[in-house]
Amino acid sequence: MSSENVLGKSIGSEVDGGVVDLRAVVSRFRGVEPLPGLADGWYWTPVPGIEFVGALSADGQRLLQLSGRDSYDEDLAVATLEFARVHEEAIFARNPHLGVGEGFKSPDGSSFDVVVGLAPEVHRFYNVENPALTPFVRLMFPAYACEFSGRETLDEAATRYRMLRLNNLARRPLPYLKMRYRNTRTGGRSTNPGRGFTEPRRLEEELGWMDGAPGSFVEFENRHGRVWRVEWGADGWSIAQEGDQGWSPREIALGEPLDFAAARLRD
Repeated sequence: MSSENVLGKSIGSEVDGGVVDLRAVVSRFRGVEPLPGLADGWYWTPVPGIEFVGALSADGQRLLQLSGRDSYDEDLAVATLEFARVHEEAIFARNPHLGVGEGFKSPDGSSFDVVVGLAPEVHRFYNVENPALTPFVRLMFPAYACEFSGRETLDEAATRYRMLRLNNLARRPLPYLKMRYRNTRTGGRSTNPGRGFTEPRRLEEELGWMDGAPGSFVEFENRHGRVWRVEWGADGWSIAQEGDQGWSPREIALGEPLDFAAARLRD
């Protein structure tokens, strides 16, 4: 997006000694209007289908912002920003790059259960059109607890931000999953030295393809850092959990690996 479409002009005149007058900045966003139901909150839409809301942090020093792409829900947006404003410090207490606030309840009571916060070095929003604003913006989105570990590095936080498409406010969970694998039937295997982020459907696919392929394995990690290894050997399926004593394998029934893996990702 260009600064002409989003901001109108640079915020340089509002920056004084490293402090920015965010009310003045937001007031110049194209088409901005007050956000109903939230003091110091605003709504704007730079292009059709993408709707933004923002609110001042409790101390007035940051803009807490979210957006919806073809999925904007005003009640959900207001609830998210209200929660973020009250719990901002706690959200980032454990991880300064990607923080998670537990205890959130979406207005419909049936979907999102946390609020995730993204620091400027992760989202880099406005970095092209108005870099002076970027350090003052934290993105806040409704999310699901199963999607984050709380231990993400800066690079991992950026990866999860790209994967999750957080501005789809109608999305279903995409659980945290790191995986590596080898399939002797297809010849497929991980090329990275460790476990890398992927989507649960990839884990399901690999488990299905390794059925009946001796020497094949899938190793996967959930958000709690627990790791399991599923193998197809001479006697069929076996599964082992990584622990202090190494791997302790046990046999499992045909069909169990998919259910087992799905349950571990929801833990």
